[in-house]
Amino acid sequence: MKAFTLNRLVIFITLFLITGNIIVAQELKCNIQINTQQIQGTNKKVYQTLQTALTEFMNNRSWTNHTYTVNERIECNILINITEQTSADEFQGTLQVQSRRPTYNSSYTTIMLNTLDQNFNFRYVEFESLDLNENSHISNLCDVMAFYAYIILGLDYDSFSLEGGTEFFTKAEKIVSNAQGSSDVGWKPFDAKNNKNRYWLVKNILDHQYEPLREFIYKYHRLGLDLMSTKPNDGRTEIGEDLLLLQKVYRNKPDPFLYFYHVLFDAKSDEFVNVFTEGTSDEKNRAFQTLNEIDNANAAKYKKIKDLQ
Repeated sequence: MKAFTLNRLVIFITLFLITGNIIVAQELKCNIQINTQQIQGTNKKVYQTLQTALTEFMNNRSWTNHTYTVNERIECNILINITEQTSADEFQGTLQVQSRRPTYNSSYTTIMLNTLDQNFNFRYVEFESLDLNENSHISNLCDVMAFYAYIILGLDYDSFSLEGGTEFFTKAEKIVSNAQGSSDVGWKPFDAKNNKNRYWLVKNILDHQYEPLREFIYKYHRLGLDLMSTKPNDGRTEIGEDLLLLQKVYRNKPDPFLYFYHVLFDAKSDEFVNVFTEGTSDEKNRAFQTLNEIDNANAAKYKKIKDLQ
């Protein structure tokens, strides 16, 4: 059995025994919301149908070959903000994607992904079935949703074993490759400002120069956060050391925009402050100095670490 499967079993076995939950094939527990406030004078019923169809697409599909209990399903939220209806069945908007992971022996869940995709266009005919073709770019709607399903899975698996999510990131990369010949936005290297799109996200993740970030994801969650409920001092010490992995990528600057790097900080910056709230003065000073250097955009936020001495 793979390491990440064992780790998931360790975290969830107690709850499983208590509740007696059956094993299910589906991996995601995804809440889909669609905001159409900017769309006037259109048939709102189609958006309700779309929301139901996407919920079923994300939650009823088997994305892996592994088995999950009900309580192991990965919690995620997707907010689709439709800004324009360009024809009877064509839409444009944005996509906010967030996923969470439970921590060992605790009710606390940590944010794994919290990102805004500003390049989302799609076609949808009411009541049409949503099917994924992993070998061809047929439906941009299905491909975008599948892309983020695999990113969510990859980050979750990376947090349980070192680079454990590679197979899912590779599947996301295949979806990107399939879309290179299409006119849909968000898939190509030069169709987004500051390299902030799906192409660059998965490219960064699979780039060996970003490997310290993936090592950070594993150590921070499995050796740091998962230890905080029973050995908070040891967990905090580990996390303080793990920040040096982020510093390594920042100083090396594999590319000028560091998209994957900033995606990680979008998910974790608030949590970094909370982790070091109870630290020693030395831990707080070192954490503040490191975070202030590598994520200066959130310097005011990190100042709280130093102020709480």
